[in-house]
Amino acid sequence: MTTDNAEILRQISELKAQNEALKAKLASKSTVKFKVSEKGAVSVYGLGRFPVTLYRSQWDRLIQAMPGLKAFIEAHSDQLTSKDD
Repeated sequence: MTTDNAEILRQISELKAQNEALKAKLASKSTVKFKVSEKGAVSVYGLGRFPVTLYRSQWDRLIQAMPGLKAFIEAHSDQLTSKDD
């Protein structure tokens, strides 16, 4: 094996490692994660650039309103856009 072949194999190995790192980073961004904030609220990460943070009582109200939210989204689907990260 010549020096050129060894260099090509090294570069391929390096590119494979970079590719795997990028895949892992992309997978972690598309995952929705939950954390308890310092003030005791629930923060949801992975929906956009910033987390969505609400206190438990606010989440409870939102969860109870889900059927209405789903109906609203369906009724206004022609007016709504979708953002894919």
